[in-house]
Formats: sequence, structure tokens, C-alpha cells
Amino acid sequence: MMRTRPEFLENSVIVGAHPDDELLWFNSILRDADEVIIVYREFWAQPGLGQARTAALAEYPRDKVSCLDVSESGAYGCANWADPALTDFGIGFSIEANRRAMTRLARKSMAALPTVKLQRVAAASVAATYEANFQIICDSLEQRLRPDMNVFTHNPWGEYGHEEHIQVFRALNLLRDKIGFRLWMSNYCTERALPLAMRHFSTAPGSYIRLPTDKAFADEVANVYRKHDCWTWADDWAWFDEECFMEAPREAGGAGAHRHLFPLNFFTIDATRSKNWLPIALTMSAASAALAATLADAI
Repeated sequence: MMRTRPEFLENSVIVGAHPDDELLWFNSILRDADEVIIVYREFWAQPGLGQARTAALAEYPRDKVSCLDVSESGAYGCANWADPALTDFGIGFSIEANRRAMTRLARKSMAALPTVKLQRVAAASVAATYEANFQIICDSLEQRLRPDMNVFTHNPWGEYGHEEHIQVFRALNLLRDKIGFRLWMSNYCTERALPLAMRHFSTAPGSYIRLPTDKAFADEVANVYRKHDCWTWADDWAWFDEECFMEAPREAGGAGAHRHLFPLNFFTIDATRSKNWLPIALTMSAASAALAATLADAI
């Protein structure tokens, strides 16, 4: 059956944070968009991940898929999702970021000992890398985007509350005002991200586009990521039947007796499956000694 290309996909580009985000949140338009741009590739806590992602993108079952090669900050889980606070470069962090910074210092100190070999130590703190990445993303995307484009990216709450998804959205939101393209967002959400999503409800219903998902193509792409061991999502994930897209609001909606947003693809994720990117085999005394030796070191 011949597919009809929606008009809003003229001069279209999907900008996804990590490889497989373009599939998870935009699969209804993934086959038909003119171009796909992935932001992050390497992650210090998972050696070999960048190489695996490179191999997967090389076998991608469509053309014009590229990566900006930005290194992940490892910011997932750092925000205070009970009271999220947006910043100029993404979202503010909670005490979790400080804990990870202290762990990094301990690992850095232990790695300096001749009898200890630790390969997985971040070059900078999560907070510093996250902030620096914002400008890198803006500079890289500004060269690729034009005023006549339809740009599709993460929603302002980062789907399930991913701090790097929010960073990509905020970079594109800044560039929208500078360049003049149309910025579209997806409709996925979880309970954790809902407090931030609710700030974007408006007093009047906005227009949106509803499209059927392309499950066959989604499975084809997911299998490429699985083949190269860089599929980051659940293997039992079931695709929604439809996705909705609307132009991203330029600012959070105001107060009102009734507020609206487009239909959400609402789902949950297993909160017990936390990704511990900072494993450390240290006794408390060893960790304290390592920290004491490096307190003067800049985080």
C-alpha cells in the first residue's frame, strides 16, 4: 500500500538525543522525515557503547541519519522531579548530582594509586559536562537547521523525565527564535515527568496532528540496535497505535480554570531498574580517605 506523506513533513528533520530515541518517540514519521540527527554517541560509563552505536547507524534501514558525536553527561536521574526547575541549559539538578560528583572524586583518587586500575572515571562532573554540552549542541545544530524546516524533537518534559532530552529541547527552542523554523514535539509522558508537563497545559486546546505508528519499521530499526547491543529500551516494549505532534509552546501555559494538552501516550517505567552508572567498590573508610585527598580538586 502506498504511503501518503503528511504535508508537515516537508523539509523535515528529527532531532533525537540518543540513538534509538528517534525510534521510540517518532516512529510514525521516522521512515518519511527527510533527515534524522542524533545528538549523543559516547558515554564514559559504558566503554564500547559509542562504537556499537556507530555500527548500528551504519546499518540503519534508511538514509540521511547522522550523529553530532556529543558525549553524554550521564545526567539521567539528577533532577528533582518532585519540583523540577528549568535552567538556561536544561534542568536543574538535585543532591544526586553532588553525590555523583563525590563518587567521581573518590574514583579519580583511587585511580591514581599504583595498585588500582579504574578505567571508568568521568573527565568532568555531571553538572559541568551537562552545562558545557548545551552550547556544543546549539553550535552544532545551528549549522544544520534552516528557517523553512519542520523540526521534530523531544517534548519539554523529556518524555519519561530524561534530563538530556530536556536539554536537546531547550537548545532547539532557543534556536527556533534565532533561526525561525517550526518546532514540533512528541506526546509521550510518564508519571514522573507529569509535574513538568502540566506547566505546558494551556487554557485553550491547541491543534495537533495524529498519525498511526509504523510498527513494522520500528521493529526493523530496533533489531538493528539489538544486533549491535546498543538497544537501551525494554525488550518487551509495545508500540502505541498512534502518536500526536503539536508545535511546541514557546512558554509554559498560564493559570486557568481549565487547561488542556494534546492526548498523551502515557506509560510507566520500572523505577526499580535504576541505572547505576557509578559503581564503586570502596569501603567507607577508603572512600573517605580518597575524598580527603582530593577535596581541593575542582569538580
